[in-house]
Order: sequence, then C-alpha cells, then structure tokens
Amino acid sequence: MSEYRIERLGHHGDGIADGPIFAPRTLPGEIVAGEVDGHRIRAPKIVKPSEHRRKAPCVHYGSCGGCALQHATDEFVSSWKLDLVRTALENRGISAELETIHTSPAQTRRRAVLHGRRFKSGPQVGFFARQSDQLVAVPNCLLLTPRILACLPALERIVDCAGSRRGTMSLAVIDTGKGLDLAISGGHPLDLALRQSLSGALVEGMFLRVSYDDEVIAMSEQPAMAMGRAAVVTPAGAFLQATREGEAALVSAMRRATEGADRIADLFCGCGTFALPLAETAEVHGVESEADMLVALDGGWRGSAGLHRVSTEKRDLFRRPLMADELKAYDAVVLDPPRPGAEAQCIELAGSSVGRVGMVSCNPVTFARDIAILVEGGFNLDWVEVVDQFRWSTHVEISAGLSR
Repeated sequence: MSEYRIERLGHHGDGIADGPIFAPRTLPGEIVAGEVDGHRIRAPKIVKPSEHRRKAPCVHYGSCGGCALQHATDEFVSSWKLDLVRTALENRGISAELETIHTSPAQTRRRAVLHGRRFKSGPQVGFFARQSDQLVAVPNCLLLTPRILACLPALERIVDCAGSRRGTMSLAVIDTGKGLDLAISGGHPLDLALRQSLSGALVEGMFLRVSYDDEVIAMSEQPAMAMGRAAVVTPAGAFLQATREGEAALVSAMRRATEGADRIADLFCGCGTFALPLAETAEVHGVESEADMLVALDGGWRGSAGLHRVSTEKRDLFRRPLMADELKAYDAVVLDPPRPGAEAQCIELAGSSVGRVGMVSCNPVTFARDIAILVEGGFNLDWVEVVDQFRWSTHVEISAGLSR
C-alpha cells in the first residue's frame, strides 16, 4: 500500500496528490495510504492528519453525500472558499480584496430536495450517498431546519403511498417560516385512490401547500415568503435562496451596490429576492425567462404598500440580453445568473452607459469571467463578499459591486 501527500483540494472537495491522484475527505498536508484505482484512492487511510482535521459533527457524515467538508474545521472551510474566489479572479488577471465570508448557522437550510423509495423493509427518505444512488436516512441532519426534520416521518408515509421499489421520488420541501411547501414528483400516476391515500398521509397543520407533479392537491393557506416588505407566493418547487441568513447577506450586498440609484434593472430576477427589497428606494424592472416566477413577483409587489413601481418582462437573457441602448434607462443593474453566468449580458453592460452593477454568482469561474468583461469595459471592481449558505458543501456564492 503506497503513501501519498495531499497537496490541495479540488473544486469538488477531494484531496489531490501528485499524479493527479484524488482522495475523498482528505486535507492539504495530510499523508494518506491506499490502493489507487485509476486516479482515485476510494478508501484512503489517514497516516498523518492535518491540523485542520476534526471529527465530523454529524452522525450521518460517514454515509451521507449531502456534505463534503465536515472533516475540516470551520476556519479551514471558510479560508478555502475565499481562496476559490480569489484564485478564480487572479486567473483572469484581477486582484481583489475579499471583504468577508457570511456563513449560515447549522440547521438553517430552509430549502431541500429529499428523495424517497419503497423497500421491502418499508419506505425511506433522505439524501443519496456519495457518488451513489443509495439512499441514506438523515433524521439527525445538521443542515435542515427543525421544521423540515420534523416532517420526515410524514414524507415516509407519502412515499409508502405513492412510491415504487424501482424508482426514486423527489420531495422538494421549503420551510416558509409558518409551515412547509411540498412539491412531489416521480411517484405513481395520481388517481382517485392515490389522492385519498395521500390525504390520509398528510399531517394537518404541517404542510401549507402540497403539489403532486405540478398539481396542487392540498392547501391550507398560501405559502408566502417574505422578500423585503413584500410577501410572495412562490410557484411550487421554485428556486429560493437556501437560508434566510444567506439571503439577507446577498440582499444587503445588492442594496449597497445600487445605493443612490433611481432606476434599477434586476436581471435573472426570479420571484423578486432582490427586486422587491430594492423597490423600497427605487423603481425596478425585473427580467426573467420563467413566466410563473414573474407572476409571483408581480403579485408580491401589488400586494405590498409603500414600494416604488416594479415592472416585469419575460425574456431569455442568454439568447436576448438587454442591449446597450435598452440599458440607457437604468442607473444600476443587478445580475443573479445561474451557474453558466451572464457572458452575453455582461458584454452589453460593458458597452452601455450604466454606472453601477451588483453581481451575485454561484460559480467562481463564470463569475471571474463576467467580472473580467466588465472591468475591460471600464468598470472598477469595488468590493467582493463570499456567502456560504450551503454549509459543509463545496458550493460557494459571491456578491460584488462594480462602478464606472
């Protein structure tokens, strides 16, 4: 059995030794031993541990694939995530001081997609094991809010009614703060008998709304989410920021990036995470490709008093970015694209007269590419913050402010 020194961590959290050889759940500086299969040591033995190694706080960490970095101290994880962003920018020739990292506390994940399957021994709900389709039950998960953890037995009853031994169901659950919004997919076709069985499996008072393959089958009240002063009834299974703490940090950053602006364009606006808080001080035009999200945003605005005007536009910004002449109408622009980034839109921004840009990203590589386009177009990168709301994962989010 050969020994290897771990030199660094890859983007997926695996330790990397010369070769390259990948070793899961190892840390830089550690000496590990194991048999190499291809380029991977599947079960590395720690010969010499890092000073940053610790015992994982969660009892499920050994089997669950939901977390990747619980074997490292919080200080190490924060430093590593800051370095991911710093290195991505440096690779584009950009030097930036990263002001801070906002790490969400344990048990604050309010949005999660759990999976369920029926077995001979009974139904099971949880996360997948690492690099596997094997389900792992997580009754003591340190990520999920207490309200989501409390609903796991009810989710098992739902899987027992609607699930199959051959396939896996998806259970997207959101903790609204008042109750749960549940979107079910991947189960048996919804017929009268299944509707009756599901009705008996649901716990009264626990779920505000239950959707089955996009059809609402039960609702005690509209599951409204607070976005600034507004209350927004989001579409079933809609994207939301994973924690309230993470969302608050990102909203605060976008307020800072657009301070003093009278007209703001919020691009990739979703249901209004930024548009509605920003409408407290400015007119906002929200652009998004998903019509149901824009309906939710518009409803939230119309149902709230004291906000400036919020207009909406359905548009695919990857294929049809707002052009430079269209951007003349705005003092500031907020961008929150998905992982591929907003290259085409940033090219138009670089050639526009817009004076301020707030950027939110979940991908350091495309973030750095887009920032480089804006900097080359005459913007200054004023500040960068990192937000870690997917605690103990390799996921990282970034906010930044730019000005002419």
